[in-house]
Amino acid sequence: MARRPAVRYKAVMLSRTKLAEQDLIVTMMTEEGEQLRAVAKGARKPGSRLSARSELFVEADVMISKGRNLGILTEAEVSDAHVGARVDIEHVACASAMCEIARLTCYEDLKDPFLFPLLSRSLRACEESTDRPHLDIVAAAYVFKVMSHAGWRPVLDACIACEEPAATRFCVSVGGVLCESCARNVAEAMPVSQNELDWIGALIGLTFDELLVAPVDDLTSSKLLDVAHRWAATHLDARLRAFEFLRGI
Repeated sequence: MARRPAVRYKAVMLSRTKLAEQDLIVTMMTEEGEQLRAVAKGARKPGSRLSARSELFVEADVMISKGRNLGILTEAEVSDAHVGARVDIEHVACASAMCEIARLTCYEDLKDPFLFPLLSRSLRACEESTDRPHLDIVAAAYVFKVMSHAGWRPVLDACIACEEPAATRFCVSVGGVLCESCARNVAEAMPVSQNELDWIGALIGLTFDELLVAPVDDLTSSKLLDVAHRWAATHLDARLRAFEFLRGI
């Protein structure tokens, strides 16, 4: 039988699932923004070379050969382990939440070159964050940036129903801000300040370099993380367990 050729990819590891006694199914995002799933055979054996190289958040050059159903991860050479995302439980939770969103916003056989550099920079921003408020806004910024790119950009400048500029409520399910009158019968519309709306716009529009030096307090960052979580969970129609964990610690 002819040996199946292997294909080289640059990829970041998004999730790992146990398979049988010694293997893992690894979900990755390739440099071109496609989702790729492959079996890392023997990765759960003690001393396996693939174990550390297929850890979450790792960026690696991988070789994938074609399998019967899934690809087979045969080689992996780490290009960026994102070690700084593992320094404590808060950094791990932030990086895990972003990888969870990444897994739900990239797809097999659908290239989107915007996604890989955004996730890579977001993971580095997680490493560069020195306090909890900035970790929160890094995670929230990744959500709003990637969701806006995918078509779920919140309306922030005027009431989404009547275009009244004096909007004081934010509703995830309707897609943005509402004025007091239009929000009257919308139970899930939450109060929002102009500062918070400005921050949501900044999460979408500013670079991570700018966000990491922006002054932000605990209360504001926590509110932004909550809104980002609701925004992603609603529009992706998914329970985001890693995001829930981040919010809970």
